Amino acid sequence: MDQTVKKPAARPPYGMLAVLMIGAFIAFLNNTLLNIALPSIMKDLDVDASTVQWLTTGFMLVNGVMIPTTAFLIQKYTVRRLFLTAMSLFTIGTLLAGIAHIFPILLAGRMIQASGSAIMMPLLMNVMLVSFPIEKRGTAMGVFGLILMGAPAIGPTLSGWIIEHYDWRMLFHFVTPIAIAILLVGVFLLKDKKDKVQLRLDFVSLLLSSVGFGGLLYGFSSAGKKGWDSPEVYLTIAIGVISLATFIIRQLKQERPMLNFRIFQYPMYALSITISMVITMAMFSGMILTPIYVQTLRGISPFDAGLMMLPGAIIMALMSPITGKLFDKIGGRILAVTGLSILVVTSYLFSNLTLTMSYNHLIILYSVRMFGMSMVMMPVSTNGLNQLPKRFYPHGTAMNNTLQQVSGAIGTALLVTVMTNRTKTHATELGEAAMKGLKQQPTPEMLATMKQEILAKAMLEGINDAFFVTVFISAVALILALFIKRAKQAEDPIQEVPAEKKFSTKLAEN
Repeated sequence: MDQTVKKPAARPPYGMLAVLMIGAFIAFLNNTLLNIALPSIMKDLDVDASTVQWLTTGFMLVNGVMIPTTAFLIQKYTVRRLFLTAMSLFTIGTLLAGIAHIFPILLAGRMIQASGSAIMMPLLMNVMLVSFPIEKRGTAMGVFGLILMGAPAIGPTLSGWIIEHYDWRMLFHFVTPIAIAILLVGVFLLKDKKDKVQLRLDFVSLLLSSVGFGGLLYGFSSAGKKGWDSPEVYLTIAIGVISLATFIIRQLKQERPMLNFRIFQYPMYALSITISMVITMAMFSGMILTPIYVQTLRGISPFDAGLMMLPGAIIMALMSPITGKLFDKIGGRILAVTGLSILVVTSYLFSNLTLTMSYNHLIILYSVRMFGMSMVMMPVSTNGLNQLPKRFYPHGTAMNNTLQQVSGAIGTALLVTVMTNRTKTHATELGEAAMKGLKQQPTPEMLATMKQEILAKAMLEGINDAFFVTVFISAVALILALFIKRAKQAEDPIQEVPAEKKFSTKLAEN
């Protein structure tokens, strides 16, 4: 047992890790490229904020449906086979999105992309976990974070420049040849082997998982447009909850579950995944609300909007290996509490945005927020995964990624709903107040100007209200972080699990 743990540390599969990281990088880059483009897509394809959010929510929806199967896939198939399948799907989706001239085709392309990227992240994390010993894992994950955080560092600025000079479709045309090149590199470089594993996918579990996560996400995502009192909203949420509960009960009864919920018996893992879910809700909402504020309300160009986010993204990328090393030395609690305290304060400051706030002030505020975020995500996740026995790694990474995607989609949908509904409320209140304050009959020109000003002010207040909700979300995570303890790998209650043990050993040897 000790030999199996030490061997990966002696010779990690750096070639395999490099190919996987580059693939994950381009997938993550594509996602960050699109955030700045959302206002341009809204205008070009004539869709509103509640509809365009599906490009993000739909992406996460497919991830939430697909990722639960990755624990099964990682145990059954080779890294080579999974990576090539994932990159092929991602490339096809990118090509389709690049030729889209109506919103449904663009959304279809994004969802095909998502089906590929859903496999890549859990696959990469699992290879990282079995390749490095627990005492070096923080540093390894920090380097991994540096590479992946490079995507948000260059993504928004690159996206802004492309949109300012070209059509938004160029974002996908730019990614396509790179994705094809990575796919070809994978064909020639990935050569890992795997003994045949006798595992069968439980299609009933797959159906329950898809309906459960899908119904939950669709219900929350539709609430922004249809309202919470719509049967389409509350019925799909109810179906999702019932299906998810049935799925969990079924998994707990199975000897080899598709997604093992017994991993929640490990307290540090359960705590880390709860904190990660709460933080993801706050993070993804900010990524949606900020571009709408700076471009739609402030009239800041896409390039300048991307440039505004660049320092924060660079700070987050550079901090990743530093927090990784600090995590190995001092554990995750101090880092998480410090980072979340910063997040609470900056979220409150973001809830007080004005139409005259200076560009430099926004840069500093956003950068400090990202600095706080850099101390939380990777250390908290790594600490939780460290407590799991090795055979639970595929389930731990799958559960981690699934619930982060689900919470991100729900958080985005919930806060866009808050923004939309509060904007309507503020518009009505401001309109009534403006009409009462008139001393003469307004001309059509006066009414048009007044309406434009009211709508801008109402949307600003709606965005502020949505950010104010993130203050409470971040505060919940801060309270939970106080209970973090340095995790030690738990003993495996089952000593012999041949399939998983063979997989880990084979992967370490390659």
